[in-house]
Formats: sequence, C-alpha cells, structure tokens
Amino acid sequence: MGSRLMWASKAAASYLKISTFNRGFASVVKDLKYADSHEWAKVEGNSATVGITDHAQDHLGDVVYVELPEVGTTVTQGTSFGAVESVKATSDINSPVSGKVVEVNEQLSSSPGLVNGSPYEDGWIMKVEISDTNEVNSLMDSDQYSKFCEEEDNH
Repeated sequence: MGSRLMWASKAAASYLKISTFNRGFASVVKDLKYADSHEWAKVEGNSATVGITDHAQDHLGDVVYVELPEVGTTVTQGTSFGAVESVKATSDINSPVSGKVVEVNEQLSSSPGLVNGSPYEDGWIMKVEISDTNEVNSLMDSDQYSKFCEEEDNH
C-alpha cells in the first residue's frame, strides 16, 4: 500500500510542476527544521511541534482530511505517523523526530484546510516530546530546505 501512495504523490507532484512555476517559491520559515519528506519541526528544548511544509501543501492541493496520531503514541524519525488526504492524493506524513506524541491538533478534524491556509501556524499536526535531541542535527535548516525544494522541482 505504501508504494501506491508514493506513486500517487509522485504523480501529483509531477502534474503540479506547471502550476508551481508561476507561483514562485513556497514560503520557508527561518527557525524551523525540515525533513526531506517535507515536514517541519519547531524545536523548543526537548519538545517539537510538527506539521507539513508550505511546499508540501502546495503540491497536495486542497486538504480534505488529516489522519492524526493518538496522544501517547511513540513516533520514530523518518517513519509515518499519519496521512494527509487532498483532492488529488493521499500522502503519508513522516515524523521528523522520534519521541512520544503529547498533543495533536484536534482542530484539523473539523478544519483540515488549516494545513493549506496556515501550514506553519494553525495547521500544525502534533507535538512530540523528543527522545533523542541529536536527531534534530540531521534535519535541514531553512536555506538547505529551500535549495532542496528548488532542486526537486527542477527534476
């Protein structure tokens, strides 16, 4: 099933290249850390707020459903903890850090569009108590992520 989802998101991404060209670059927030699967983490001490990036929501299109993890669940860096469903595709969301889910954004159940309209603010997905803060070092900063998106869009 995972490969089908990857194919769907890759197909959606290649289909969307034309429309993103005119829009210019998606916004990237300076103080966040980024995963190459297009999730962001706002790290404060041993806690991280996690969501999907503006680039990701732009490629997905209108989000119609967000599958949230359960509070108390353990998440692992680089593995799926939920999914975002849009009018175009369903895409797994991977955790940029390992740890325990301490809070989820319940607002997304009734207002999944917050992910589109406010990916870095109101559209956050979960808060995690980080089990290994060294993992944060493997994430990209805003400049690296901008460059990564630019290269990905040009392929």
